[in-house]
Amino acid sequence: MPETTSLNPEDDCSTLEVARWLGMAVRSVQLMVDRGELEAWKTPGGHRRIARASVERWLRSRGAPSSAPETLSKPAAQAAIRTGNAPRVLLIEDSAYFQNLVGLLVQEHLPQVELHVAQDGIVGLAMCGQLQPQVLIVDILLPGIDGATLITSLRSQPQFANSQLIVITSLNEEQRAPYAFALRDVPVIHKPRLALELPELLKNFLSSARVPPLHAKGAAGSALPASIP
Repeated sequence: MPETTSLNPEDDCSTLEVARWLGMAVRSVQLMVDRGELEAWKTPGGHRRIARASVERWLRSRGAPSSAPETLSKPAAQAAIRTGNAPRVLLIEDSAYFQNLVGLLVQEHLPQVELHVAQDGIVGLAMCGQLQPQVLIVDILLPGIDGATLITSLRSQPQFANSQLIVITSLNEEQRAPYAFALRDVPVIHKPRLALELPELLKNFLSSARVPPLHAKGAAGSALPASIP
């Protein structure tokens, strides 16, 4: 396992802190260390510490924001960020065409919304953990991790209980059958109808505080999130 012998305590994090930072399971972070994707060392008591800089490098290499570490030990600061006036939406979509289309639709119909974009499922999972978005828009077919696996992973994590979920896909109903386990009770928009259906669905999600949460029903949360990079 790629571990160094010592690091400045101010420059490293516990496995749990990194998992919260990236929005992943602790075991996933442990595997990233084992694969050499993150730089780590062990304390004399056997506790693993992970270099902050290596987490930042991993995020930057995937186009994700890397500014979260300062807030890991500051819950009050995190709460201040998450209770800002602008609702946050995270779009996880690898097609530049549909990234631009969703961006235009949000700009035209919901200009108060901040729209963030991730180009693959791995980065999307990390950004979810950082942003805690009120609404997630997820494509089913994604590089890195497919949308169905991503949705299942998010549903298992209680911090996303207040996020609402919309799935977009170019697959027709028959082609979606293998993903039925993840799409149950989730609103699905066929991409040819994106311009017709997405704005109204987003407006409904923003105006309703009683939509079933992501981990329970699949359509997650409360209000929306940031801008296309």
